[in-house]
Amino acid sequence: MSEPLFLKGVLQEKIWGGDKLKKEFGYPSPSNKTGELWAISAHKNGPATVSNGIYEGHTLDELWKEHRELFGNQEGEVFPLLTKIIDATDDLSVQVHPDDAYGLEHEGELGKTECWYIIDAEEEAEIIFGHHAQTKEEFTRMIDEGQWTDLLRYVKVKAGDFFYVPSGTIHAIGSGIMILETQQSSDTTYRVYDYDRTDDEGNTRPLHIQQSIDVTTIPHTDPVPAQTIRNVGDSTLTTLVTNAFFTVQKWMIKERTPFTAEGAYTLVSVLEGSGQLMIDGSSYNLNKGMHFIIPSGISRWEIEGDLMIIASVPGKEADQLD
Repeated sequence: MSEPLFLKGVLQEKIWGGDKLKKEFGYPSPSNKTGELWAISAHKNGPATVSNGIYEGHTLDELWKEHRELFGNQEGEVFPLLTKIIDATDDLSVQVHPDDAYGLEHEGELGKTECWYIIDAEEEAEIIFGHHAQTKEEFTRMIDEGQWTDLLRYVKVKAGDFFYVPSGTIHAIGSGIMILETQQSSDTTYRVYDYDRTDDEGNTRPLHIQQSIDVTTIPHTDPVPAQTIRNVGDSTLTTLVTNAFFTVQKWMIKERTPFTAEGAYTLVSVLEGSGQLMIDGSSYNLNKGMHFIIPSGISRWEIEGDLMIIASVPGKEADQLD
């Protein structure tokens, strides 16, 4: 019998982290500097572990290597997606990610296109999203001269906002913001600016100026993903973005709602509420903070309750990347 793969993620301490992952979701945070939960991850720097069923105790990267049938026998050296929850108690560094070609050539791993669903944001919270330089020469000069206020583009955010962040986009999550991030499975980040801050030992974190200049999209243009909304009774299913790497949806469940698989497998994160997942006559409890995968072989399921869920499926090209 096919069953969902419920996952125990990996918590990551960060210089800018806090304690909201424990307060809001009950995760066993190791400290008050916990910045990220790698919730659905097969990346070597934080693979999640299956917590139920016949694969209990196996990590997601092990299943990708040894039981590819769970994922529709998709090709590719690595599991293509990674889902995180990020608690930015302080500002993240101003950064940019490479595309696949640059990432594979220079770092030996995929590039990083990502997207953010804003779970919570303090009043007046803002992100950095893009820049104002019109040419690479202007971009380089403004970095060299430290003209950060003039260079960087600031955007105020609120809970429920969504941002698509393709590789090459200058960005930073600001303090007081919690997000769910869906991204390519990559841990390559090029820091452009880190506010000259130091860690507990007085050390600054390394910057990657030349790599950032190499990969940043200039000039910046805001991506505008095509979004669609489908109502199923009182439930609302919104497609937030579709690209070569992933399709991400927001499911607002208000009554028993049927689903048909739209990809080889589906990544699911419960951000609010509680309810039930029904598959082939079996029922599974769903609660805030749970993350799971509906594997290949399960083509239909139902969810009932009062829940807000972010779900994703791999894009058509994600399985072709080695």
